[in-house]
Amino acid sequence: MVLRRAIGQDRFMIISDEELPKKPKNLLIPPPLDMLGVAELQEYILVLQAEITRVQAVIAAKDAHKAAAAAFFKTPGA
Repeated sequence: MVLRRAIGQDRFMIISDEELPKKPKNLLIPPPLDMLGVAELQEYILVLQAEITRVQAVIAAKDAHKAAAAAFFKTPGA
């Protein structure tokens, strides 16, 4: 259960766990590979490699953000 304050109001709204957005369990739904030809499979590999590159870039950005925050909040002399 989550409490949320309405903007500009002093009242809280209770949101049940069922109302919160759920993360998808499987982010990628692969196509049936036996129905694809060799050229289509090679194209699919390129699409997957591009997606991997995109995800790695986001991970690198998040790691850099985390490192910057850790450096900013680092205790002096530690």
